[in-house]
Amino acid sequence: MMTKLAELEALLYIAGDDGISKESLENLLKLTEDELLILLKELTEKLVTDSSCGLTLLQINNNCKLATKPEVGSIVEKYFQKDISKTISQSALEILSIIAYRQPITRVEIDDIRGVNSSGAIQTLIWRGLIKANGKKDAPGHPNLYVTTDYFLQYFGYQSLADLPVIEDFEDELTSEDNEVDLFDRKQKEEN
Repeated sequence: MMTKLAELEALLYIAGDDGISKESLENLLKLTEDELLILLKELTEKLVTDSSCGLTLLQINNNCKLATKPEVGSIVEKYFQKDISKTISQSALEILSIIAYRQPITRVEIDDIRGVNSSGAIQTLIWRGLIKANGKKDAPGHPNLYVTTDYFLQYFGYQSLADLPVIEDFEDELTSEDNEVDLFDRKQKEEN
């Protein structure tokens, strides 16, 4: 008979990139919230300590999913070679920041903030899976409302939007002319 740990691992595998909510896991595995948390911790430890395992457990916005460990990233990257640049352009990063902090937001509202058309960069961000259209605004033309995705959180190493840096914290840092703010802590990620 399979253990609850094996059942959890199978459910996470089947859920794929979308992951599965903790509530669904509790219902499917017939566990309490505390029992599930213990089981998730056990699976995390199992995956972390097994050097022959290329998977890790991610918990993002109350969803759980299996992902590849950063250590196997180069081989996975070779498999998924895409014909797009590996970096996000400055304008796309700017749009992504606006969406992250102002979501849900329309393209016209983004254009108003930036002062230029953002449609091309928005399509790139959608294609990359970092943002998505999530409903329509109750306004003339019913424009799409854009929000960040769970992949956005995973890509930048956040567990929820609450983990984003607070914009007001940067105002003091921006008083000197040469200070640049890295909203997504890229240098710290590169060191890890």
